[in-house]
Amino acid sequence: MPASQPGLADATLSRDDMGFIAKLVYEQAGIVIREHKEAMTRGRLARRVKALGLNSVAEYCAYLKSPAAADEIPELINAVTTNHTAFFRERHHFDHLRKDVLPKLIAERSARRGRIRIWSSASSSGEEPYSIAAIARDVLGSRNDVDLKILATDIDTDILDRADAGIYATDLFERLPPDVKPLLKLDGAPRAGEVRISDELRRLLTFKRLNLIEKWPMGGPFDVIFCRNVFIYFDTQTKASILDRFVTLLAPGGFLYLGHSESLPQPHAQLRLIGRTIYERIP
Repeated sequence: MPASQPGLADATLSRDDMGFIAKLVYEQAGIVIREHKEAMTRGRLARRVKALGLNSVAEYCAYLKSPAAADEIPELINAVTTNHTAFFRERHHFDHLRKDVLPKLIAERSARRGRIRIWSSASSSGEEPYSIAAIARDVLGSRNDVDLKILATDIDTDILDRADAGIYATDLFERLPPDVKPLLKLDGAPRAGEVRISDELRRLLTFKRLNLIEKWPMGGPFDVIFCRNVFIYFDTQTKASILDRFVTLLAPGGFLYLGHSESLPQPHAQLRLIGRTIYERIP
């Protein structure tokens, strides 16, 4: 196939092609590509055009319509997915987890060597679930009478590989507040200027690919579910459907954390707001 030409992908993207991409992404991932995101989308599609050796986004769209493109759909979803996160982002959630949730759960479950399960449902490059693991390890201390595990899922396979590796630039940690910085236990990394999350924390996590609009393989229950800065990409119907499924998997008295700019698509009979974007499942 001919090599791609710089800038051609943007120039050849028609309204029909944009409509096709938006419809395909919505059908496959439930993500709504809004008009103000079209320029960003064009740039990301151009990278897929180049990777495949095509000449234009129009040619890429034609390829996506062919039977041979089944393996390209996940790559398309990866390309249009936004992954913006940080360690201990939206700090109030982690403070609530550390002070109000985990001590109570550990006290309850340790009496019968029970389980605690936490789900980071849009884990991106791993900063959120590793922050959860750091808090959990700190609260647990040296005790081993509780089985605590964190499930970290995301639709983007590339970003999950990065998260699973647990390797980050050193300067990401230098900017952390002094009270949480020591909680993220680190090891050396293969390259200078990088560190790796310690095995002690990584052992608490399992990373898996999951599309939130498809069937979920896990049965729950979860004591805590993080779903932050995800609902902003869905329409009201999709949000309501996912929320109902979250509630089904959330243990009575369990907690759901949403992003700072998000709210429930509609009031839910089994959830009550107890703090800033913190919801408790009513027993």
